[in-house]
Amino acid sequence: MRTADRAGRRAAARWERRAAAHPRRRTEDRSEHRTAARTGLTAAVVALLGAVAAAPPGAGEWTAAPAAGRPYAYLEGPAGSVLQDTLSVTNPGAAPLTVRLTGQGAPVSFAARTVRVPARTRADVPFAVTVTADTPPGEHRGTVRAAAADREVRVDLRLRVSGPRLAALTVEDVHVDGATGDLRYTLVNRGTTVLAPRLAVRAEGLLGTLLDRPDRPLPLTLRPGERATRTEPWPDPPALDSVTVRLTATAPGAAPATARAEAAFASGPALSAAAGLLVAAAAGAGYAVRRRGKSRTQPAPEAP
Repeated sequence: MRTADRAGRRAAARWERRAAAHPRRRTEDRSEHRTAARTGLTAAVVALLGAVAAAPPGAGEWTAAPAAGRPYAYLEGPAGSVLQDTLSVTNPGAAPLTVRLTGQGAPVSFAARTVRVPARTRADVPFAVTVTADTPPGEHRGTVRAAAADREVRVDLRLRVSGPRLAALTVEDVHVDGATGDLRYTLVNRGTTVLAPRLAVRAEGLLGTLLDRPDRPLPLTLRPGERATRTEPWPDPPALDSVTVRLTATAPGAAPATARAEAAFASGPALSAAAGLLVAAAAGAGYAVRRRGKSRTQPAPEAP
């Protein structure tokens, strides 16, 4: 024991003499110890923060998003095509989750409308968007909806349809009802863009203009290839006349489209009145002819 104590005291004395001879080295040793301590503390904090950021959300906070962590689903293609993407549904909870999938604002179809996602699992569900042939070129929006456990998640769907933009409108099948005066016609969108048509109406009779309505917006829009048959009322058509009706349809970006139709108006009272006038005119003409004949056959008076 005494030998061990003496050896310990001797070692301590040697360390003190060395430290006294080299005070800078002693300070550096202490600084190294402090730096190492600080570095270890920083690493521990970073590791803790990393663990918190990587931790999954709570059991009730399942998520639905486009695959690869995108903020929204973006699809691009021409009209008449089928575009595909994938929706990732993540269930961080401890129990399985049943998710129902639907689409809104776009024709979306899913590989499965109902998906059962096991606990702490992610399910990737393929879906497709059908771009119909009458879809106009440009930007379109829709939504993919996922619902489960009294909660709904909406994923933004952005669709870009490629192709040339062409505005073309025609007026077809114009008909004038001779009994009521109603004007029936059909508007057809012959282009690739959605149109908001306007219509002007003009009718000419034997004695001049009978109807003149300036162009005005119609309460409808036409998608590419869409047809719309409409009726334009004419509450006071002529009772007796031969009429030519001209319809002119316009839309932003499209050339004016014109169509015409002819009709003969002849109501019963008007025909009776006209017949009466003809009879009266004929009677008057006959009376005038008879008087002229009598005046010619009557002998001239003798001179006194």
